[in-house]
Amino acid sequence: MARAKTTRTLYAAGDLDYAVPPGDTLRELLEEKGMTQRELAERVGLSPKHVNQLIHGLVRLTPEVAESLERVVGTPARLWNRLEADYQSTRTRLRSVRDLEQHIEWLKELPVSELVKRKVLPEEPKDKVARVEQLLAFFAIASVDVWRELYEQPAACAFRKSKVQDSKLGPLATWLRLGEIEAQQMHCATFDAAALRRSIPDLRALTVLPAHEFRPRLQEICSSSGVAVVFVEEVRGARVSGVTRKLGTKRVIQLSLRYRTDDQLWFSFFHEVHHVLNGDDAIRIEIAGKTETDDPKEAEADRFAADTLIPSQHASRLGGLTSKDAVRAFAEEIGIAPGIVIGRLQREFPRRWPYRNGNDLKRKLDLTAS
Repeated sequence: MARAKTTRTLYAAGDLDYAVPPGDTLRELLEEKGMTQRELAERVGLSPKHVNQLIHGLVRLTPEVAESLERVVGTPARLWNRLEADYQSTRTRLRSVRDLEQHIEWLKELPVSELVKRKVLPEEPKDKVARVEQLLAFFAIASVDVWRELYEQPAACAFRKSKVQDSKLGPLATWLRLGEIEAQQMHCATFDAAALRRSIPDLRALTVLPAHEFRPRLQEICSSSGVAVVFVEEVRGARVSGVTRKLGTKRVIQLSLRYRTDDQLWFSFFHEVHHVLNGDDAIRIEIAGKTETDDPKEAEADRFAADTLIPSQHASRLGGLTSKDAVRAFAEEIGIAPGIVIGRLQREFPRRWPYRNGNDLKRKLDLTAS
C-alpha cells in the first residue's frame, strides 16, 4: 500500500502557482523508510550537503542521480527524471508569468476587446497576464521589447509623414499583423515586376465590376505575379488606408477599406502597386488623411494611380464634364467605373463638384464580407 501511495505522488497535478521540487517526494520516501539524509547520501555516493540541497530544490536531480535513487529507494529513474522536468518547467512558467506581469500596461495600447470581438483572441481566459501571453502569441514574438523594435520605427516614419495626430501605434501594429497572417496563407508565384506591370490593364478593367466579382480576380492576377493582396477591416485608432511590404519571397499590398467607396479603394490600390513596381522593399504605411507631399515617392505613386485610372490623354476632358450623365458616358467610353471619375472631379474641381455632388455614382464596398 505504501508503495502505491508513493507512486501516485510522482505525477504532476496540473498547473500550480508554485513549483514542487522532486526533493519533496524524496523526503516523503525517506520518512516512510525511516532513512536519514546522511544514510541516503552514503548509499547513493553523494555528500550530505548535496542531498540536503537536492531535497530543497537547490540543485538539479540529474539522470545519474535518478539511476542511483532507483537502486537505493526502488522508485524508477524515469519517474525521478519526470519530476525534475516538471519542476524545472513549472519554475520557467512561473518566471514567465512574473515577466508578463511587468508588461500589463502594454494592454492599454492594444485593441484587446476588438480582437476578441473579431474572434482573434479567445473570450477566456481574460485575466491580464493571460491577455499579454495571448497577444505575444498573436504577434508571434517573444517579448514586448521585440514588438516595439518591429513596429515602432516604421510606424514613427508613417506618423511623421502624416498631419493626422491621432493615429496610434497599437491599433496600427494590430492591423498590420492581421494582414500579415492573411498574406502568409496565400499562395503566390515568385515576384515578377514585369508580369505585374503587364497585368495593369486587366486590373484596371476590374473597376467596373462589383466587389464580389473583382476581389477574387484581382487577388488571382496579383498572386500570379508574386503579390498578395489582402483586405483587412481597419482597426479603430489605426487611421490607415494601405501598406506595402516584403514578406518572405512575396510582396504584400494591404488595404483597409477605410472610406468604403470604389474611387478610394482603386486609387489606394494603384498607389500601392506603384511602390511594388519600383522595388521599394521597405515597409510603406499610408496613414489616412491629409499628408505631406515632400516625399517624391509618394507624389509619384499618387500620379501613377491617377494616370492609370484616367490616362492623361483623357484627363484633359475632365473639366468639360458638368453633369452625371456626362460622367457616366465618359466613364463608359474609357472603360472605368463612374465613381472613380467623380472622385477625381471632386479633388480637382471642388467648386463645380463639391464633395456630396455625385456620390451616388460611387459604389459602396464591403470586401471583408465572405
